Amino acid sequence: MYTPPFNAVHDEREIRAMVAAARTAWLVTVGPDGIPEATLLPVLWQRDVVIAHLAKANRQWRTIADQAPALLIATGADAYVSPTWYAAKAEHGKVVPTWNYSAVHLVGTVRVHEDAEWVRRAVTDLTETHEGGREHPWQVTDAPEAYVDAQLNGIVGIEFTVTRVEAKAKISQNRSEADQQGVIAGLRAERLAPHEFASAVAVADAMAARLDANTPAS
Repeated sequence: MYTPPFNAVHDEREIRAMVAAARTAWLVTVGPDGIPEATLLPVLWQRDVVIAHLAKANRQWRTIADQAPALLIATGADAYVSPTWYAAKAEHGKVVPTWNYSAVHLVGTVRVHEDAEWVRRAVTDLTETHEGGREHPWQVTDAPEAYVDAQLNGIVGIEFTVTRVEAKAKISQNRSEADQQGVIAGLRAERLAPHEFASAVAVADAMAARLDANTPAS
């Protein structure tokens, strides 16, 4: 992934938090025909392994050789950045539009599991993670056992072993503080009609948090 130094994220805890917040990732693989395929999957990253599952009706899993190289792409909020928000526009006018976003690329190898117990454990772990924090979390055992068995029979497990991690947060770090503040204000205004871009506010919050963290205490 192309990542200028000022956009790179190196802290492992922060990177794992980015993936956990995304909750999903695109699994990209290349089959014997050389054509890439991708599916968006709920994911759970534990130590150096990511677990997920694919529908058996999805042909992608049948094209994956055991331990084949693969890529997982987890993305965060993204937003268009108008050059009208930059303080520099009034100063010299040398500004252009851009797009702010964050992403984590996990490079590794993938293995498909058809074993019913492996798939059940994976689905249980994923469910507990995504139901966690709810007042009345749903559990796999809440559904009739025969029904769960039938549902599990329709999917395969995915075990992705991570060998390389690349993380990027492109949130205007290369701009002046005045420009960044202008972008934050502009993005927060995007939540209002006629735009109502909810992701813009999330990008603004990420920018503000990073700006505050890098501002020396007075």
